[in-house]
Amino acid sequence: MKTKLFLVAAFIIIATTIQAQSDSTKGSFFNPIPRNYEVKQAFEVESLFPMFITGGYHVGLGYRYDKFRVRVSLINGGTYDAEPAGTKNSSPEFKRYYKTSPGLFLGYNVWKNLEVYSYLELHTFEIEQKSTGIKKDIHSTDIGGGISYQFFFGRHIYLQPGFHIYLRGDNSTDFNGTTYNIPNVDLAPVIRIGYRIWSKY
Repeated sequence: MKTKLFLVAAFIIIATTIQAQSDSTKGSFFNPIPRNYEVKQAFEVESLFPMFITGGYHVGLGYRYDKFRVRVSLINGGTYDAEPAGTKNSSPEFKRYYKTSPGLFLGYNVWKNLEVYSYLELHTFEIEQKSTGIKKDIHSTDIGGGISYQFFFGRHIYLQPGFHIYLRGDNSTDFNGTTYNIPNVDLAPVIRIGYRIWSKY
């Protein structure tokens, strides 16, 4: 894990330094010209990079037109346990892992790089009973909303911390007489690293 954290940190530092040098004639490092929130069109690729640390992956591809943004994503959480993010009926007796699942996001920039968005994600969760090690899958159609802010380093690289709320219907599965009920609500902080691969001002 320490090796993966080091590689992620090294990549961010190197890429940011390179981008800062390449943008030095266009504006200051933290205030490129024109301002990145004035973009009219852009393609962006990004990742919820903590998923790589837990042995999974996440990739998203977004298109921005003026203040609107549409994004598609694919996530696999590896060993990340999503059960603690659940509210009310979250169970300490079980673990819940993201298996490979797609998502569709629609966002709007309400102020500069502050984005609010809604989404639809077709999650497949692997549920593990801690006491027995038995695992079963649950499919869940999740809807929700989020808010996040893009902090740009130069004209292309950005970090985007945010907060998500996931909503889903009732679903359960049986583990030899013990019933697991998936939480109806998840509350989760997120952080993504991204790269604006093309833009038009």
